[in-house]
Amino acid sequence: MKYYEVKFTLSPLTGDACDLLAALAGEAGFETFEETADGLTGYIQQPLFDRNTLDDTLALFPLADVSITYSVSEAEDRDWNEQWEQEGFQPINVGERLVIHDGRHLPPVPADIAIEIDARLAFGTGTHETTRMVCATLMDLIAGCAPAGRPRVLDCGTGTGILAICALKLGARECVAYDIDEWSVDNARHNAVINGVELTPLLGDTTILDKVDGHFDLVVANINRNILLADMPRFRAKMAPGARLVLSGFYTADIPLLTAEAARLGLSLTACREDHDWACIVLQ
Repeated sequence: MKYYEVKFTLSPLTGDACDLLAALAGEAGFETFEETADGLTGYIQQPLFDRNTLDDTLALFPLADVSITYSVSEAEDRDWNEQWEQEGFQPINVGERLVIHDGRHLPPVPADIAIEIDARLAFGTGTHETTRMVCATLMDLIAGCAPAGRPRVLDCGTGTGILAICALKLGARECVAYDIDEWSVDNARHNAVINGVELTPLLGDTTILDKVDGHFDLVVANINRNILLADMPRFRAKMAPGARLVLSGFYTADIPLLTAEAARLGLSLTACREDHDWACIVLQ
């Protein structure tokens, strides 16, 4: 996947201004940021970049005394997780039963359910609050289901495949996953193999769902707010009667926007988790 590199210059430069800019740009589709001497450099997938949306976002910047300018260039092809691949991450416990780890750092105590993740240019290692909250939610919704009641799961924007793998290890009878990023699809396939689960992720955006047969008992999406709002009607169309939609990747302040769109589609809020201003909601 090709990325744009957007260099933001802030004057005056403050930590609060950088934090606000990262939050707002994240809602406009930016995935990651690096601090610079005069601001931030943000990275966004080229198909998701909309200059008008970014300009409108910056026009509403809440600190009126801060001036923001930016320049856009095509980012060089490089391994976005190079440092992660060199250092890895320490095991992460989700509740008492689930642990997420990489191949370099095994959990000191065996867990009921262990997920090994090798992130190669893809999002989703369990280190982010949203990933952990979705995994915890999947444990609530799947674990303990009788064999006849095991859900069919759809993972939208699968990244490393961690949520699909989690669902399968918890007892889902099947999981269909897709991602717009070819690197993510390859990485999810790789992680499925090392975790011993059956998963063949699809390459494409939400229109790929038109080629997927049947409906799902659980639909999961950990993506940014704007994409969730745009794609929610397609998610809804793939939900079986009584199905649940698990959404994360947004801030607690965004919950009213998402629940309003959900209500328009006939979905109601049944559960909510929050962690450091990040949110995860369940709709039915």
